[in-house]
Amino acid sequence: MQNLPGKTAFVTGGASGIGLGIAKALLGAGMNVVVADVRNDHLEAAAAELGSSGRVLALKLDVTDRGEFARAADAAETRFGKIHLLCNNAGVAVVGPTILATYADWDWVMGVNLGGAINGVVTILPRLRKHGEGGHIVNTASMSGLVPHPGATIYGTSKGASVHMIECMRAELEPEGIICSAFCPGAVQSNIAEAGKTRPAALADTGYAEADKRRQQGKSFFHLYQTKEQVGERVLQGILNDELYIMTHSEFRQGIEDRAQAMCAAVPASPENQEYKNTFSVLFRNPIHAAETARQRGLKP
Repeated sequence: MQNLPGKTAFVTGGASGIGLGIAKALLGAGMNVVVADVRNDHLEAAAAELGSSGRVLALKLDVTDRGEFARAADAAETRFGKIHLLCNNAGVAVVGPTILATYADWDWVMGVNLGGAINGVVTILPRLRKHGEGGHIVNTASMSGLVPHPGATIYGTSKGASVHMIECMRAELEPEGIICSAFCPGAVQSNIAEAGKTRPAALADTGYAEADKRRQQGKSFFHLYQTKEQVGERVLQGILNDELYIMTHSEFRQGIEDRAQAMCAAVPASPENQEYKNTFSVLFRNPIHAAETARQRGLKP
């Protein structure tokens, strides 16, 4: 996927925030870009920001609707011929104590963040494989999926699963020329705090009404967050470098190290059963991690 000009990207949640930043970067790299989003007002604003280029297609899409997803993919192929890059970026969040969570809170967040990514993969991966030109799948996860913290149980669960999905698919699909990346940003100037406006009425029962009101005040910290353009360019760089993990914020380094060290410390010191290890060797080590370590070391100056 180093040769991007003329190829087509499909970006969910692409009409604002991180998704729009990704769309702008990919458009700037010469790609055709399908901007798929659930909000008409955001689609109109994105179309105005991206300009009237014939390389942009704005589509209404609820990523939880599998039929709608298939129709959007069909429309993308009708317009541009083939899809080469899928960015599963659409996301929502609720934040607060786990004890306040309702079934509806869990179903909404998991349905969009994880279910939407699943729908993207099941809908578009066969199309990537069919044209045989290779491709790339990027899941927008979060540092909350790698460095868990209190108050983000539902959100972190969905994003942790999104990372794991990519890690499992990476070794399966790379031999076919389809690269998989987990994009794990820190704080970005986005509209995710307003995601409740798109929450279905059937899932309106929430334990986080007051917490969501406080989240609306989060824009007072926007000066501390990276811009959509910054993270969009970072995703573009990660795609060009075939990176497994695309990260944005160095402030999380210690948290990542602490988690990895805690896991290593928990491994028992008992003798290994070599027959067990040899028989099920695929379970004990995934080569993608060593390969990514080597890749990242090669990228560093």
